[in-house]
Formats: sequence, C-alpha cells, structure tokens
Amino acid sequence: MSARKRTVEEADVLVLFGATGDLAKKKLFPALYSMAKHDSLNCDVVGVASTKWDHEQFVAHAVEAIGKVFPNPDPKIIAELDAELSLVVGDYSQDKLYEDLADVLKDKKNPVIYLAIPPAFFGNVTKGLARVGLTERCRLVVEKPFGRDLQSAIRLQDELEEVLSEDRIFRIDHYLGKESVEDILVFRFANSIWEPLWNHRYINSIQITMAEDFGVEGRGAFYDGVGATRDVLQNHLLQVLALIAMEPPADLSSQNMEDEKLKVFRAIAALHPENVVRGQYVGYLEEAGVAPESTTETYTAATLHVDNWRWAGVPFYVRTGKALAESTLEVIVEFKQPPRMLFAESQAGSPNLLRFRLGKRDGVDIELQAKSPGDSLSTEPVKLTVEFSAALGERQEAYERLLRAAIAGDHMRFTRIDSVLETWRIVEGVINNEARLFPYFKGSWGPDRAEELTPNGWLEL
Repeated sequence: MSARKRTVEEADVLVLFGATGDLAKKKLFPALYSMAKHDSLNCDVVGVASTKWDHEQFVAHAVEAIGKVFPNPDPKIIAELDAELSLVVGDYSQDKLYEDLADVLKDKKNPVIYLAIPPAFFGNVTKGLARVGLTERCRLVVEKPFGRDLQSAIRLQDELEEVLSEDRIFRIDHYLGKESVEDILVFRFANSIWEPLWNHRYINSIQITMAEDFGVEGRGAFYDGVGATRDVLQNHLLQVLALIAMEPPADLSSQNMEDEKLKVFRAIAALHPENVVRGQYVGYLEEAGVAPESTTETYTAATLHVDNWRWAGVPFYVRTGKALAESTLEVIVEFKQPPRMLFAESQAGSPNLLRFRLGKRDGVDIELQAKSPGDSLSTEPVKLTVEFSAALGERQEAYERLLRAAIAGDHMRFTRIDSVLETWRIVEGVINNEARLFPYFKGSWGPDRAEELTPNGWLEL
C-alpha cells in the first residue's frame, strides 16, 4: 500500500490483557517476535493476566509460543524480548490491578491497550482503566466479536464511549490484516483492465468461501455459543465482500476506505431465513463442551444482493463451515458468457472465471477458453495462475501487521462502529431465527441443500 502521512504519535508501550491466554499464545507472541525480527517493535510490552506467574514463567511461556511458529528462534531476538516483556498480575474485577498497571505506565505517554479477552469483560476493564486515568491517553484494541447481535453491539459501544472516543477504539477483524485480502484492493484499483468489467454488465455472480477441514478442536464450549454466522459470516465474509464490491475511495485514508465499505453494507438487505442454509456436521453433538441438544450451526451459506447501480441483479453467494472437504479462503468471480456462442458445443457451461486465493498459498487464477488441439474449432478451459509468495517473496502474518498499525495509530485495517452495526443488521434476522439445521458429514462440502442456493452449484477452478 502507498505511504500515508501519519498524524498520530506512535505508541510507547503495548499492553496485552489476557497475556497468558490462547490468542496471545497462538498469535500475539509470534507476531511480536516477527516484529522484532523486522525491527518494527519499538516499544515495551506489558502483559496483564490473572495467572500468578513471575517474570521467568511469563517469558518462558512466550518463548514456547514463539517456538511453535518459529522452530529455531534467534537467541538475540529472544533476549531482546526478555528485556522488553513484563507482567502485571491481578483480578480484572479489582481496582488494585488497574492501580498497579497505572503505576507501571506512569512514565508512558501513549499506551496501546489490547483486550485479548472475552468481550463480556470489555466494559468492566475499560471502566477500570478509566478509574485510574488511562483511557485519557490510551488507544484501545478490542477483538471480535463486537457484541452478539445488533442490540448488544450498541450496548457495548455505549459502554466504551463512556470513557473513550471513537478515534481511540480499534476493532480487530484479522482478515483486514491479511496481505492476501488487501491484494483485492490492489488487483481492482491498480490495474485499469478490470474496472470496465467490474459490474453487472459483465459479471454473472460472485462466490465467497471460507472453509475449514477441522471441527471445533476442543473449543466446543466457546463455539457452541457463537456458531458459523456470528463467527465468520457477520465479520470476515462481509468484510471481504465489501472489498470486492466497493467503489474506489478517494485515497487510502481509513475514513474514506470505511465510507466506501459502509455504502456497500447499507446497500445489502437484511438476510431472510429462506435465503440461508445452515447445517451441523454429524458428530458435533459429541464434541466436548457442546450441549447435547445444541442447535448451533457449524455451516452457513447465504445469497446476498448489493442493491446499487454497479451490482444490480448480481448475486453474491457466501458460505463458511467447519469439518469440510478442505481448508480454503477464496473468491470466485464468474463472468457472463459471450453474447453469441460461436463454439457452442464445447464452450457451453464454461464461463471465464477469476479466483482470488486468500489463504496460505495466496494468488490469482484466471480460467480462459483456448482452442483444443486438432482440426476442429473446439475449446477447452485453461488456467493462468500466479502465486504471490513465489512471485513477491515472504508475506507477513495478519497479527503482526495489525499490531504495527495499532501502535502507529492507523485505523485503516480496523472496523468502524457504523460498519459493525450494519453487518449485525444484515444477519440479525437469521441469528434471531430458530435454525433449521441440515446435517452433513465431515469431509464433505456441507449440506446438499446448500447447492440449491446457486443455479449451477458452487464453482470450482
């Protein structure tokens, strides 16, 4: 992305609430190591937790977490992290924790405080920070989900706004930190050949898939209170859809970017149950922590329309699920067939396809028609493929980029409250409706009923 003028002072300390938790272990400590490796960790790191560890135990935990992602970490970088890490231990419900934290931060002018804790604690923690004066100078990073539905998101925002202005709140959707997702913006707006085609005149449909080939993996108690619609569709998939559908912003400022995404969300009608298929994989009810009669969906597919001039009549098909055939994150753009099929017999049913691969092996595939060998003028599809990591080199992980953006005070990779509320509005009629669940087997592509959402089935490329 092009450089943007910074108008906010960079943070001088990063505070991690939930520093001994799962998110910190799996994502945040490896991200901090990578930042140090790239010389972009230029502040102290203070962990906050209820776990009664001393400094050595805390650092050992961090090093273990780093080692699972980076098998041979650089001893010099580990030593630097040891010097930068500290831990404040206490009960989140007690004033003493916040008083101890304020004492640790007394010489810091611009802290970033990251709440890697369940959203139920957000309100009480921010009030505790306010009581010791930290909200007057901090930036607050909060993890998704931001609420459970529209009303709870409004209540949570009201709680945060009591002590923080909107410009100090950074809401994470880690998909917005993915380089592969930002590639959508570059592909669309840095290459003039696509813009004339990027509308209802040339595009027949768009399909967005986020699939995982594993189940809840020991997180049944958490997942059973969330489900696929809340966990993925309301945030990740709608954010990707907005990048595909949005108009070009005037510039890359967070304000203009979010304004254009907001227009897309406002153009999407609220989902109705008849446009949604929800499923549950066979065996989910036997998972640890899952209620015996659970009606939580592990799969959701839906049809949405962006009711504006550019996308009139173009269906957007989205799906997400656990225990599916493979793990993938992709967008497939199906172009319309030519107005006259000169090669009708061989060309029929083979439209041009464009696929954004947004997962591990991110890149772009384009499927075109080419002449088959031999005397006849028949066609067959050929695929042109670019793998960005091979072409461009190492890609940085999402959490590294998000931490760096929060430290820099850059909102562009974070969600704004009006967009969050619009996405909850879109799914509200589904999450508040009793689910009719269609069973599916592990290793499949979900319930057969989901095939009925699309006229020609889910596309493959």
